[in-house]
Amino acid sequence: MPFVDVEVVENIGIICLNNPAKRNALSCALVQEIIQTLNDFKERKIAAVILRARDECSVWSAGHDIKELPESRRDPLGYHDSLEKLLREVQKYPGPVIAMVHGSVWGGACDLVITCDMVIGDETSSFAITPAKLALPYNATGILHFINRLGLNIAKEMFFSADPILAERAVRVGILNHLVPSDKLLEFTTNLAKRISTRSSLAISVMKEEFNLFAEGHPLAAIVFERIQGLRRRVYDSHDYAEGVRSFLERREPQFRGE
Repeated sequence: MPFVDVEVVENIGIICLNNPAKRNALSCALVQEIIQTLNDFKERKIAAVILRARDECSVWSAGHDIKELPESRRDPLGYHDSLEKLLREVQKYPGPVIAMVHGSVWGGACDLVITCDMVIGDETSSFAITPAKLALPYNATGILHFINRLGLNIAKEMFFSADPILAERAVRVGILNHLVPSDKLLEFTTNLAKRISTRSSLAISVMKEEFNLFAEGHPLAAIVFERIQGLRRRVYDSHDYAEGVRSFLERREPQFRGE
């Protein structure tokens, strides 16, 4: 596995993002390696999983690999998108998946961190969800992840401003469960995972599923989902979406027209 390092210590599985040349961008290849590892851990009945990046990385993950986003007139975040598959695997994993964050987290990687069961970060950690910078219409499940964890006001601020939330505020608004010094980050996170591994794995798996079901318990009429898809299609069929992706690849400021 060239993009992730995998280790198991005392029934704790550790997945380390290891593609610093691409700032750990969530390419299809990297995501597939994480999914394969989670499936392997599940078969081995690994009690808890820590998802991290290398200590020397100033960027935990840059988010979606923009070069892999589809061109306009195709949903960039459809049900079968590789990141969407990963988020579902994190939710389905029977034990807790703990994000250990050193460095900045951007875009789709922020959704990944939010979807993890717990997040432990140090003073270097920051979190930004950035579809507004690309004119990318984020999907309903992703927005719901943020609402469920942070509430409506903070979720709106993050999506509309695309500004990073720094570590001290991240722990106040609920992104981080714990904010710890960098030199204690691995020890603290590992000890938490070890304590969890001594509890009933059966009870935890059932309670995790309950949490997931309650979090998703927002019934909407079919016409509402159709309307959401129609609204999102207006964006990914637009000039602004094509311009957002193109300007990112060309490393310049986008010239949005609102159309």
